Amino acid sequence: MKKGLILLLGVLLLAGCGGGKKVYRLDPETQTDLSGRWNDTDARLVAQEMITDCVARAWITDFAARAGKVPVVTVGTIRNMSSEHIDTETFTTDFERELINAGKVRFVASRDQRQEIRDERFEQQDFASKETMKQIRNETGADFILLGSIKTIADEAEGTKVMYYQTDLEMIDIETTEKVWIGTKKIKKEISKSKTKW
Repeated sequence: MKKGLILLLGVLLLAGCGGGKKVYRLDPETQTDLSGRWNDTDARLVAQEMITDCVARAWITDFAARAGKVPVVTVGTIRNMSSEHIDTETFTTDFERELINAGKVRFVASRDQRQEIRDERFEQQDFASKETMKQIRNETGADFILLGSIKTIADEAEGTKVMYYQTDLEMIDIETTEKVWIGTKKIKKEISKSKTKW
């Protein structure tokens, strides 16, 4: 009886503790800036502007006219050189999806993905049937690689902080190392809060 009463009190206590929390579902396109740090809105703005600019430039049509096919691209390292944790895949995935869906380029797997796929292919050599086994050394080589970085500059005085983000992306010809496209997106935010230590 005593154990049952203690258990009941524990359940009621836990239920009471969670009573103050409210969760609201938001449209993913809704702009939210709670902390002033890099967020999903910033990633979306970078992706949209970069994609529009990249598709509008001549490197794609120049390559297609010269090679008779659409270019094949892979995503390399997007370096986070900022003072914050930023998941760069949030906009590089958007970049890949939009360019693939537009039929402008073809994408091959990134370096990490390729290694995982190769491991699977090597495993198939021992364990898959000859009819379903995939061939080694039959990958599509990329013509271009997308590289880039995100940098930040912070400035603050008397309860106001300004965060400046600059994202730079470059499309580079793998064979010649020629840079065929450079895109830059800048975002600047002012965060005001009285008597705050950042």
